[in-house]
Amino acid sequence: MSSVSAQGVVERASAELSRRITGLGLRGRKRSPGVVERVTNALCGPTTATAAPRVPRRRRPSPRPLSWNQFILEEKFLEKFFLYFNANDRRTLAQVCTRWRDILYSSPRWWSGLAAVLDCRELRSTTGCCMQRFYNSLIRRGIRGVVLVSASDDDINEFIRQFSLSAHHIHAISLKGCTITDRGLEAVLDHLQVLFELELTGCNEITEAGLWACLTPRIVSLTLTDCINIADEAVGAVAQLLPSLYEFSLQAYHVTDAALGYFSPKQSASLSVLRLHSCWELTNHGVVNIVHSLPNLTVLSLSGCSKVTDEGVELLAENLPRLRSLDLSWCPRVTDNALEYIACDLNHLEELTLDRCVHITDIGVGYISTMQSLVALFLRWCSQVRDFGVQHLCGMRSLQLLSLAGCPLLTSGGLSSLIQLRQLRELELTNCPGASPELFDYLHEHLPRCLIIE
Repeated sequence: MSSVSAQGVVERASAELSRRITGLGLRGRKRSPGVVERVTNALCGPTTATAAPRVPRRRRPSPRPLSWNQFILEEKFLEKFFLYFNANDRRTLAQVCTRWRDILYSSPRWWSGLAAVLDCRELRSTTGCCMQRFYNSLIRRGIRGVVLVSASDDDINEFIRQFSLSAHHIHAISLKGCTITDRGLEAVLDHLQVLFELELTGCNEITEAGLWACLTPRIVSLTLTDCINIADEAVGAVAQLLPSLYEFSLQAYHVTDAALGYFSPKQSASLSVLRLHSCWELTNHGVVNIVHSLPNLTVLSLSGCSKVTDEGVELLAENLPRLRSLDLSWCPRVTDNALEYIACDLNHLEELTLDRCVHITDIGVGYISTMQSLVALFLRWCSQVRDFGVQHLCGMRSLQLLSLAGCPLLTSGGLSSLIQLRQLRELELTNCPGASPELFDYLHEHLPRCLIIE
């Protein structure tokens, strides 16, 4: 068919369709054809078959709208409503009424990431029936983490007796400020058959021999913080007994470089996150052990390791190419030279923390500003950073989180230039003498999507 004839058909069909639609108002008593039927008749001619009469149907009355009191108890509404809150907020929502509690308790998805905190001093006066109901609620909600505070060996035994289902339910346990001994730790680790994460904080009765006796190969995440008996031998137990360890966090004042020598290349396949906090005795020799045994680290913290110098940072930058996060806060011997090594070699670094590195100047900030992969930068209380350094940061198009809290030399003029960082999502300016109310108004106006912490 030629284009002219095709156009003619379309025009005739359009005219016929228009005529029939116009005539609908004049034939009110006759059945009105459907839209599809009218188009078919216009294009192909009317059909000769007589359409079957439609069966009349009674129209059901629409349901009455719910009252407000009914609406806030409606399950479909509440399931959407609860999505606007995080798991921590839902703890409070579950106390509003039994209906809300029952809906929230019915699905583990509402409680993802939460851990139950049990202060054992309070539990000693609680009846066993109440505790049983509480433990049953943990099962219903799918809460798989437990924090025991101020627990003794007797409290551990009572926990095991009353919460027998924890053996195959609890994945993570944290013991904080506890007086449990090696025997209590061994009892709870033997009981929890699917435990993957263990945290010991302020447990001063736990010894290195106890760790050697009870650490289980199932553990993939271990945190040892402020336990006075933990030193080099504890790290040896970790390196020897936990072949699948993925994350290790250690805060121990007496750990030395020798402790890091216990790690061997066999850990490099699994260990990805290493945090060494306030390990005051660690030096650059310890850094050598890290880069030799754990070259695949993606997260490393040396926060408070005050003896690490620029040379140690150079070793890290040259030998840990997969690092995504590096924390050098409270390392007073780190200078601008270390930042040059980081900027040159750590091309995939996304997060850098330099809080309280008091020898960092605008020159070092200039080095950092060349890192196109950096998403988060923390420069809290870097007392030598000035407005010129802030100007360097304004060219970092990937930066989304920036903290300049406590930097005393920054002025409103320098800070106002941060509006060039349109992609910024969070900006911390607490304790900055140069930050005025007018500056905050200006920043809020030009960075409407950014959370500005004043």
